Amino acid sequence: MSTSPVEAVLLFAGQGAQHVGMGRDLTEEFPSAAKAFEKADAILERSLSALVFEGPEEDLTKTANCQPALFVHGLALLEVLRERVPNLQPVAAAGLSLGEMTAHTAAGTFGFEQGLRLVAQRGLFMDEACEATDGAMAAMIGGEEDAVRQLAVDCEVDVANFNSPGQIVLSGSSQGIDQAVARAKENGIRMGRKLKVAGAYHSALMTGAQTKLGAALAGVEVGQPGIPVISNFSATEASSPNEIRETLTAQVTGSVRWEESMNLLLSKGHRLFVELGPGKVLSGLMGRIDTEKKAEILAVEDCESLEAAAARLTSLG
Repeated sequence: MSTSPVEAVLLFAGQGAQHVGMGRDLTEEFPSAAKAFEKADAILERSLSALVFEGPEEDLTKTANCQPALFVHGLALLEVLRERVPNLQPVAAAGLSLGEMTAHTAAGTFGFEQGLRLVAQRGLFMDEACEATDGAMAAMIGGEEDAVRQLAVDCEVDVANFNSPGQIVLSGSSQGIDQAVARAKENGIRMGRKLKVAGAYHSALMTGAQTKLGAALAGVEVGQPGIPVISNFSATEASSPNEIRETLTAQVTGSVRWEESMNLLLSKGHRLFVELGPGKVLSGLMGRIDTEKKAEILAVEDCESLEAAAARLTSLG
């Protein structure tokens, strides 16, 4: 068997990708995955695994639940993939919003327990901010960036995500978002679509959550990542402990610059990406970002896709 290293960039899913039952087949098949969920239950002192595997969906969708759930699921997938492909060599990592915390834990910035506790706090702080404000989000599909930025200014909302060409998300007051959706076409945007979310993530309405997360991050040890981790906020590598604290804090109200982040990785010559988490959302975004179709992205979300990815990675070694 070949032992040549297989270099790949790790990508971790963000909030909204979760679904009831994710990871159940993984825990039934692989003891290491089962152990990850058991460890999470013990750390959080509640049965996160039962909620993830059995629902109800309404409870799993809550920010305080789905964020730790996606964190554990992503790291469990990585653990099993490493077992199946011992010569897998991660060379960089990134994650969409919440996924950036998972990426940092995968890179060794945080230990599993510390990372999970931070993610659980982050989700709780965001839930509290959602309850204290009247916020919403909407995807602007098929519009030029300048036009979407101007619409945000006109409607007094923020730009939450630059996901891919033609897909930008706005966030802010419910009134402002409704106005933006109504005015999308007159601003040359093909469609404005309101999202089913609990509040206005990555907007000024999350300032309370940002302040609390900043305080939590200030109180924990932040290690040196073993591989480069690309920050959503800066769209560059965040490497020093202070820079990591600052970017993870700023990300709560700042824009997720995903398109720029992926273009940075592509510009550095990375061509093999592994998405870890449910839904294949990041694979879809990469398909629109990578216009020259240079990259290969393997989406891993369950036993079937994990085996397919393991076979492909092994063939590259």
